[in-house]
Order: sequence, then structure tokens, then C-alpha cells
Amino acid sequence: MINRIIEISEGGYFLRVEDRQLVLEKKGEAAKRIPLCDIAVLVLGTTWATYSHTVLSGLAEEGGVVVVADGRGMPVSLLLPMYHRSLQAQRLAQQIAASEPLRKRLWQQVVELKIENQGRLLQHLHGDDFGLLAKAKQVKSGDKENLEAQAARIYWSRLFGDPGFRRTPGEGERPNHFLDYGYAVLRGIVARAICASGLHPTLGLHHHHRDNSFCLADDVMEPFRPLVDHAVCHLVREGMAKADLNRDTKSILLSPMMGRLVWEGNNLTLFDGLSMLTASLGQRFAGEDVELSLPAPLSFD
Repeated sequence: MINRIIEISEGGYFLRVEDRQLVLEKKGEAAKRIPLCDIAVLVLGTTWATYSHTVLSGLAEEGGVVVVADGRGMPVSLLLPMYHRSLQAQRLAQQIAASEPLRKRLWQQVVELKIENQGRLLQHLHGDDFGLLAKAKQVKSGDKENLEAQAARIYWSRLFGDPGFRRTPGEGERPNHFLDYGYAVLRGIVARAICASGLHPTLGLHHHHRDNSFCLADDVMEPFRPLVDHAVCHLVREGMAKADLNRDTKSILLSPMMGRLVWEGNNLTLFDGLSMLTASLGQRFAGEDVELSLPAPLSFD
């Protein structure tokens, strides 16, 4: 399995399945073929693409995720595979029964790593972490002092060198649109790993809202957001902050998700690392005395 991200950003393509391969056809171009088992995420980034039912069912059978975009190219839907696992019912019961202290301890670890990664990115970009690395060490169980929000205020005011920038999901001034797109794809990758581990993406550690079907995915993805942020910073520095979502900008936003991270001393893809993380999360919910498998802090060199 190669775990590729395939993005269809131009109209005129017809997608079908033949011999367990995704076939991309467009008038005047040679057909492209990609084994279904190699595709982790298919992003349908245009409303002018046509695809058969076997594309959706075939990808689901291979564990692939489909992200569907609207007319602006912004992701609006996430299709996840339903894994047929004998332990899924058991895992779900354990996830529901997980104690509040356990959820708070796990959230503490997630927030610590998120703030440290934010500090490391600021240090890489500006030569100063603006106190975030020290703040990461101060996070307590459940982050009861809400250091995540305190760090966010510092982070967003410094990240792009614009103290007036406001991170506003779904609206606000650009480059919010780049952040929204990158986070949406990252969320799909994380949700895929959660489902593959027999867990349910709705039942979060910290996030909770009756209208959010991906609370656990939103929790788990937090330390990895700076991967997207770094790519957006590159676009801003290249004078593309107000550019549209197109093939080139989307390629830059997706590229960090195809890199490798240090995970328990090994260089792993994000996909493989997330499988370890979510598997360890399931073990914690089951009462096993194991460490949550988080990666080493991000390196932006």
C-alpha cells in the first residue's frame, strides 16, 4: 500500500474502476490508472467531474477516503469506509465507557504536543517561539487553564507576520481558505485511521458538539495542524496569500501530508504513524497500560 492522495481539481474527468484500478479519463488525454489499494484519499475538488458508483464502493472496500468539494473547491463532505472488524463493537463500548480522568490525561498529551509544534514552527520562521515551548510544558490534565487558547492567540498573531490576522474557519480574509482546505484533508486522513482502529470518530476526548460528527478526529489532528500551517506560510511568503485554490496551491498544501515523521524512533509516513496512534488510543480505552503513540515534535528544517 502506497497511501497516495489523488486530487481532481480540473473539470472534464470521468472516473471509473477497471480491474481494481481507478481509471481517470479526459477527452484528448491518455487514460491514467492507479491501483485502488494505493489510494488513501481521493479529493474531488471540482463539481465538473463524473464518477461511477464503483469508484466510491471500490475505494471504501480498500479503506480509502473520499473528500468532496463544493463549487469553490472547498471540502464539504467526507466519505469514510465502514470497516468490518470483529472488535469494532467491543472497541466502541470501551470508547463510550472511557473515564473522564483518562480522557483528560490523553487530551493533555495532545495539547502539549500541539503547542510545542506551534512553538517550533514560529521558531523556524521567526527565530523566536514567543514563549510557546515553555507554555507547552505547563499544560495540565484536561488543559483546565486553557493554555491551548492562550497559545493560539500568540501563534496566530505571529505566524504570518500580521498581528491583525484572525483565524476564522469557513470565512474571513485569506489565507483562511488555504487553512480550511488543508485541515479538511488532514481531518479525513485522521478519521480514516480512527475508523480503521475500530474507534468512532464522533466520540471525542475534548471536542464535543451535537453537530460535529468528527470530534475525535478533531482532537487527534491537533498536533499535526502546523504541517498545514507551514505550507500556508510558504504560499504567503511567495506572495500568494490571496491566490485562489488551484492545482498548484493545492499541491503545496497537500505535500506535507506525504512526508515522513519520527515516530518511536522510526521515520514513518503520516498514514502509518496515525495507525499506530489510533491503535494505541484504542488500547488505552481498553484499559491497557500503554503509552499513547505520539510522534516526536515536528522538525521544519
